[in-house]
Amino acid sequence: MKLGCQTYTWEMLGEAYREGPDHLLESIAAAGYAGIEITDRMIGHYAGRPDAFASALARHGLALVAYAVGSDSGFTEPAMLAADLAAADKAIAFAAAFPGALVSFGSATIMSAGAAEDKFAAAAAFYNAAGRRGVAAGVDVALHPSSHHNTLLASREDYDRIFAMTDPALIGWVPDTGHILRGHQDMLDTLRSHQHRIRYVHLKDVDSAGTWAMLGDGMCDIGAVIDLAAAAPRFNGWVVVEEESDQAAADPQSAVRLNRDVMRRYGL
Repeated sequence: MKLGCQTYTWEMLGEAYREGPDHLLESIAAAGYAGIEITDRMIGHYAGRPDAFASALARHGLALVAYAVGSDSGFTEPAMLAADLAAADKAIAFAAAFPGALVSFGSATIMSAGAAEDKFAAAAAFYNAAGRRGVAAGVDVALHPSSHHNTLLASREDYDRIFAMTDPALIGWVPDTGHILRGHQDMLDTLRSHQHRIRYVHLKDVDSAGTWAMLGDGMCDIGAVIDLAAAAPRFNGWVVVEEESDQAAADPQSAVRLNRDVMRRYGL
């Protein structure tokens, strides 16, 4: 297995974060990670420049695990489907320059009034269509449910529903332990039930109240998650740490270094 770091730890700072992607690469490499998952909001001046980004990754000894992409539509607005798929095409073309890298599409999110069944139908239509584009380009595509505000995909029922509506041959899953726990799910049962869809894993922790905690300080059974992921038939070997705690907001670099130390206890 290999250990990566997600850039949302810095992205969540909003305008308080004034550095750019080169600072992210430097910080993540210095903390001892082997890979990076970077978001479309943090790619900065490397957007549309995969060759330049590949060179920057090589300088820091990092691999691109995944390119994470969201949309102002929340992937639930049919009128935005064409625009979302155009953005998906660009993301897939970018990731195609990095052997083994995935495109991870963010959680379907409710952005306007309307029936839940219509929102699920719109999200499934997007995910399946994006997955077909990924297959055509030789890039694996996955979805990443979250527990953030207005998410459509929080509860176990939501997970089961979106997976029933999407083709496992086209669209995989990036389970996020923190979001699963915040959705009041039985995390290990959810992972087992949809194990065949796992492509890679996001590790995050929360306390019993659902508040973000530093990795190892909350409810997440890290060892059990690693074992379940390792047995997944399409797991690619990457475990990606993502930190959203108050400690990370105060000092992202220190937080990701501490998380790296935690993961050494698990042989990573």
